[in-house]
Amino acid sequence: MRDLGHVHVESFLEMMSAERGAAANTLQSYERDLDDVSAFLRERSIRLTEAASTDLAAYLASLARKGFKPSSQARRLAAMRQFYKFLYAEGLRTDDPTGILDAPKKGRPLPKTMGVEDVGKLLSQAEAEAQDTAPGQLQRLRMLALLELLYATGMRVSELVSLPARVLDQEGRFLMIRGKGNKERLVPLSLSAISALKSYGRLLAAENAAAKDPQDSPWLFPAASKEGYLPRQVFARDLKNLAIRAGLTPSMISPHVMRHAFASHLLANGADLRVVQELLGHSDISTTQIYTHVLEERLQQLVQTHHPLAKQAKKHE
Repeated sequence: MRDLGHVHVESFLEMMSAERGAAANTLQSYERDLDDVSAFLRERSIRLTEAASTDLAAYLASLARKGFKPSSQARRLAAMRQFYKFLYAEGLRTDDPTGILDAPKKGRPLPKTMGVEDVGKLLSQAEAEAQDTAPGQLQRLRMLALLELLYATGMRVSELVSLPARVLDQEGRFLMIRGKGNKERLVPLSLSAISALKSYGRLLAAENAAAKDPQDSPWLFPAASKEGYLPRQVFARDLKNLAIRAGLTPSMISPHVMRHAFASHLLANGADLRVVQELLGHSDISTTQIYTHVLEERLQQLVQTHHPLAKQAKKHE
């Protein structure tokens, strides 16, 4: 019996063009994808029009083995779904074999992050500039305080720029952050963050006292903005400029990247995932699990360093 698969594909493409107004490149994409499915099935002596769900699942599995991205697999599945729905609607099949097929899961992209060395360069540049007593020192001290707080706590940039001025009055090494959903969380501060905060606070108070029209702002980082505090876009822009002066690639650095660096560096140095979840203010552990690649690397290093068989293998090298 002659395989009419190609004829039905042509009819399907005509329908997509005439009734749904599909663009030429969309039609070409459908044709390529269905030709690929047909070739796979032909090798197994299966007609395209008669393929079962298991046959199409095997095709998708073959794409995964070949290293196709989930997005590419999903596009092939979408083409198959449209085609077999057409066959069903035309009475050429009594079922839709794609109905029980699941779309391939797209892995969450790994967050951009920074190495410890790059963070060190950024902080060193900010510290060196903050020590310059030339006009504008308050802004330079502000940048150092922002960076030290961000890397010490991993807070969201919106939480950082909207910190209240009363932060300067508190003693101790912990900071209370009000995050999403008005939830509060306690995070520890590094000694360098405390030092930068105090230096910034002293100069801020001194400049306010010397001003003809002192501003009694409720914000830690006051600014002439609608909200009354430093806009996060301004901080992000200033951070990129600092990165350039530190010899780093500005496109790879942002407040959000610094937050990811905080989490990644903690996990790489032995922190528990649940602890990092609390520090980041994630309500669900699944959000924090984007960092599991860091844990996997750390576990591999632990096994290679401490497992007795790994030690024996190194002796024989």
